[in-house]
Amino acid sequence: MPASITVTSLSFTWPDGSPVFEGLDVAFGPGRTGLVGVNGSGKSTLLKLIAGELAPADGTVRVAGEVGYLPQNVTLDTTLRVDEALGIADRRAALHAIEAGDVSEAHFETVGDDWDVEERALATLGELGLGHVQLDRTIGEVSGGESVLLRLAALLLRRPDVLLLDEPTNNLDLYARRRLYTAVQSWPGVMVVVSHDRELLELVDQIADLRRVNSAARSASVEGGGGRRVGEITWYGGNYSAYEEALAIEQEAAERMVRVAESDFRKQKRELTDAQVKLARRKRYGQKMWDQKREPKIVMGARKRAAQESAGKHRIMHEEKLAEARERLDEAVEAVRDDDEIRVDLPYTAVPPGRTVLTLQDLGLRYGARVKGGFELRGPERVALIGRNGAGKTTLLRTITGELEAESGEVTAHVPLRFLPQRLDVLDGERTVAENVARFAPGATNNRVRARLARFLFRGARADQRAATLSGGERFRAALAALMLAEPAPQLLMLDEPTNNLDMASVRQLTTALESYEGALIVASHDLAFLGSVGITRWLLLEEGELREITPETVGFPA
Repeated sequence: MPASITVTSLSFTWPDGSPVFEGLDVAFGPGRTGLVGVNGSGKSTLLKLIAGELAPADGTVRVAGEVGYLPQNVTLDTTLRVDEALGIADRRAALHAIEAGDVSEAHFETVGDDWDVEERALATLGELGLGHVQLDRTIGEVSGGESVLLRLAALLLRRPDVLLLDEPTNNLDLYARRRLYTAVQSWPGVMVVVSHDRELLELVDQIADLRRVNSAARSASVEGGGGRRVGEITWYGGNYSAYEEALAIEQEAAERMVRVAESDFRKQKRELTDAQVKLARRKRYGQKMWDQKREPKIVMGARKRAAQESAGKHRIMHEEKLAEARERLDEAVEAVRDDDEIRVDLPYTAVPPGRTVLTLQDLGLRYGARVKGGFELRGPERVALIGRNGAGKTTLLRTITGELEAESGEVTAHVPLRFLPQRLDVLDGERTVAENVARFAPGATNNRVRARLARFLFRGARADQRAATLSGGERFRAALAALMLAEPAPQLLMLDEPTNNLDMASVRQLTTALESYEGALIVASHDLAFLGSVGITRWLLLEEGELREITPETVGFPA
């Protein structure tokens, strides 16, 4: 039987009662599938259910073939040897024992038919750019990005029929990402990959779009009712670019349908109102005739009963038409995506062209990296800071902010600056979104804070959510709002891997916010598609302990 995944009537609820899926049906066959959806839609949860790490509340998950799963947060015991992490330690030890002359039957049973396991392991490590990693080294001696690739290498050595990848490029530098792209392109079986990495999603064969908003969600917030349908997947053939094109056409048609449905709804409301007016007139006329007793009582009584019957039918007919029109409008509105964009006006962040923003002089960083000679950032420049994992990019940014003390040399910031770290720990989880922003802008009134937060899509009660309860994308948006609305306004903004764990909608929102930002920008990132979207003007490479300027072509980015 060919490898496949079949999910039938799947339901899953978190211990706090929050439903993730109710009655989800989906099947994945051969080929590479990109599973996309907004933060919180259940993508990672679905992979865990398929991998058997979570148990469904109801329904079934059937997998034909062996499953290999690479989770979003890879944690490996730092004391493990590389061959143990790859799952080949026993076979490797048995091989070495046989080569040394020990012909115990147990060794032959351990090896089985896998006589070239060590050669395959070394070849796989080489293909992933880990040829320098020796099998006898420990995990504690490799970087975080290398540990992700080691986990992937272990999966490839197992040759599973089904491969599940959850945000596999999050902690990988540019070089490691390209190795992973090659491995993905050559994968022969069933693959389901959750990712916000545009380049990776360009390599898939189809897109599965997971949404969890029900058809009555929007109207329910207005009307106070509506059912809940949690978890639906829509399929799109082709890679992410093809998906975007299809979605744009779909959204254009959906917006037209909303306009038609709104027009029909207004028409039905008018007709119901007109009918009610006519019925009221008839009732007044009938009452007048009754009062004046112009006709026999029995005739007037029969006429009154007939009028009431007719009025009731008329009212019911128009109310039913209005309800049908509302339902059509709800369905049309649901088909239109909620693609709200962050809209900010930050005039005080502007930096005049040519003004010196940042100066580094003979800077020695902790852990050995250096900035030789002088480096100057001027005007509203946008700088991409790239380099391998562990090269010292985060250390450099934290030294510029003053969080870390320089080993030698000088750092001079000539304008107010703010830093958004990978961990988003600028937020106090126990405070609300509004309270967090107010901490950074103590001079702003509550109304001013809320008005500015609305532009970051925290409107009304959303501004009163505790930071600890926010989704990944919401938490990022709140942290960005806190920094960009800070007083004094930051004229130098530094971001460290800002797109990690963000869905594509949140990445677009970030890009929109940065378009409005008029100050200088330094972004440490391996996400070339994102860097291209924010108008980078200079590229800096931190490599082998030195910072140097490079051309965009050096990293494979068009000039």
